[in-house]
Amino acid sequence: MRGAVAGDVKRVAELEKICFSSPWSEKSFFEEITGNEVACYVVAEIGEEIIGYAGAWLICDEGHITNVAVHPDFRGRGVAMALVSTLISTLGENGASAYTLEVRASNEGAISLYWQLNFIECGVRKGYYDDNGEDAVIMWKIQVEDIR
Repeated sequence: MRGAVAGDVKRVAELEKICFSSPWSEKSFFEEITGNEVACYVVAEIGEEIIGYAGAWLICDEGHITNVAVHPDFRGRGVAMALVSTLISTLGENGASAYTLEVRASNEGAISLYWQLNFIECGVRKGYYDDNGEDAVIMWKIQVEDIR
C-alpha cells in the first residue's frame, strides 16, 4: 500500500469504470489526488499494476470514506481490508477519530467488510444512487478510546 500520486490517476479511473456503474471521471480523480487538500487516497499494487484503491476526505476529526475499489480478479484476498485499514490508519495519524461512509444496501460483501472493521449501520439514505435509485446504508466507526 502507498499513497496515490498524479501518475496513478489514469489507472485509478480505469479501475473505477470496471468496478462501478456510475464511475467518477478521470478529471475528478485528478482533482482529488492532486488538488484536494482534504483528500487522502491509497493504492494497492502487484508489481506496477494498481489492483485497488481507497479514498477519503479528512474534515475536522472525521474521515469520510468516498471510494473503495478492488479489481474483480483480486477480490476475496484481503485487498479491500488492507486498503481501508491503511486509509483509517493514515487518517488517524492526521487527527481523525471517527469514520463514515455510504455503501449500497445490496453490497453485502462491502457491508460485511465494514462490520469486520467495527463500523456500524446508523441510517439509510433513500434513493442515494443516481444509476438505479438504490438506497445507501450509512455506517460509522468511532474510536472508543477517543470518547471522553
